[in-house]
Amino acid sequence: MIEIKNIRKSYQMGETTVHVLNGISLKIERGDFVAIMGPSGSGKSTLMHILGLLDIPTEGSYLLNGKEVSTLSEDELAVIRREEIGFIFQQFNLLPRIEAWKNVSLPLLYSGDGFNLEKGKEFLTQVGLADRIDHKSNELSGGQQQRVAIARSLVNSPAIIFADEPTGNLDSKSEKEIIEILHRLNDQGITVIIVTHEDSIAQQAKRLIRLRDGVIQSDERQTPMGKEVALQEAPLKPRRPRKLPWKEGLEHLHQGFQTLAANKVRSGLSMLGILIGVAAVVGMLALGTGAQKSIEKQLSSLGSNLLVLRSGNIRVGGVAQEGTRIRLSMDDVMTIKNQVVGIRDVSPSSTGRGQVTYLNKNWNTSIMGVAPSYAKIRSSEPIHGRFFSEDENRRRSLVAVVGVTVVRELFGDKSPLGEMIKINKVSFRVIGVLPEKGAAGPQDQDDRVIVPVATAMYRLFGRNYVDSVDIEVRQAEDIPAVQDSILEVMNGRYRVPLSAQGDAFQIFNMADIQKAVDASSKTMAILLSSIAAISLVVGGIGIMNIMLVSVTERTKEIGLRKAIGARRRDILMQFLAESSVVRVCGGLV
Repeated sequence: MIEIKNIRKSYQMGETTVHVLNGISLKIERGDFVAIMGPSGSGKSTLMHILGLLDIPTEGSYLLNGKEVSTLSEDELAVIRREEIGFIFQQFNLLPRIEAWKNVSLPLLYSGDGFNLEKGKEFLTQVGLADRIDHKSNELSGGQQQRVAIARSLVNSPAIIFADEPTGNLDSKSEKEIIEILHRLNDQGITVIIVTHEDSIAQQAKRLIRLRDGVIQSDERQTPMGKEVALQEAPLKPRRPRKLPWKEGLEHLHQGFQTLAANKVRSGLSMLGILIGVAAVVGMLALGTGAQKSIEKQLSSLGSNLLVLRSGNIRVGGVAQEGTRIRLSMDDVMTIKNQVVGIRDVSPSSTGRGQVTYLNKNWNTSIMGVAPSYAKIRSSEPIHGRFFSEDENRRRSLVAVVGVTVVRELFGDKSPLGEMIKINKVSFRVIGVLPEKGAAGPQDQDDRVIVPVATAMYRLFGRNYVDSVDIEVRQAEDIPAVQDSILEVMNGRYRVPLSAQGDAFQIFNMADIQKAVDASSKTMAILLSSIAAISLVVGGIGIMNIMLVSVTERTKEIGLRKAIGARRRDILMQFLAESSVVRVCGGLV
């Protein structure tokens, strides 16, 4: 079953080379019970580690069931350990944070058979610990802990059991019980290889090998091999494909919780780092989104798909001539509405400043004369009362819709509806209150009074022209074509020379303004998110640091897991599960 030839092992200690094994060769048959004895420093533990694939020789050949294993990779050795070998350690090497049956089931996490919780309980019953299944290892006596270790070594049905001083820390009664269990396992056909200092234990083996100074001093057969031992060596078990089903994943997470619970303060500080990082990200994103929504709300008050037409000067040779200022008339407004395709509605606007008085209060504010369509175009439907009608505009009615700033300054908490105010000494009846829109740059959009455009032109400002025209386009994609058509119509109406058309009329595209502000707000949101992400990265680095400390502290546990068949990726999964617990808990909080 086992054949080693000229095995040598040496270690480098500074500039000194220590030779531990010096050319050992031996064969061990299937079903044998072998004891290895020798004084301290003789190399028996090193030989045990090489035979158990926990270490590799410096030189020599190791055949296990006819297969050379001395040159296999670390993960390939782990697979053979989990399929063929069981270990019983002198110090038991049980995980203190989990129950006995979970300690026994631990190798199944790395087994192709899958994680079977009941199987661990069955093997504990076989070693006489049915009443201690749910006890943790620190609640068991030394003999009971060694029985748990034996049950763990058997859970994957190994062909070989290596026992390193299995009775070294036990009383005489427990020692006798453990040796009886090993004999019973050997009687079942399992090969047992035991390292011991005690001659009384060694004499109970079928074969006794004595080591001294890294060489075999003697090798004697004490009991003949039984006839039931097969002469033909069985091949290594085929490698079984492994998956990580949900039960194994849950067990990794459960062990992660238990490990972190054992270091509450350290785990809490790690979670605090993630908590601050996630909270910073959420907070910054919320602020960025809130600011963007606030800007969008303010921009929506300007209207959607909106163009604003203003008149300029006709210039000759780049110099404005006297008397060439263009004034937009109501005829121009109707021409644009009727001739330009793609327009939904238009609203001429005539603006100025005025003194508004109510009883003994007065307020200087912006006066706007607009068409009834302004309320829809500019999203300015009154929150109280109503907007004036086309008939009132045609009759030049003395009605007004006021902003909330004017209401606050003139009326306080009193409702302004139906009240009479004077604008530049002309009496108007308040019929509505505009929605609150806030400031647009230095201008307060709520500090204004809106009246019919005809009333403003002829009864307040004494003019026959308008200052600008708001134009609502049906579709956003039609805005460039509509803009070009408007300029073409207006330049044609006023016979503007080609050289002067650039200054005669100006069209402001509110969609471009919205895009520019939106781009700025997105840039600000990205900046805020980046700043917050730094906090999250710092929290993540904290978890990395804790995991590195945890690895350093738990090298013994890692060695145990590898001894029972864990590969590098399995160890990595365990620590990733623990870090996942930290980050998920911190993130949820």
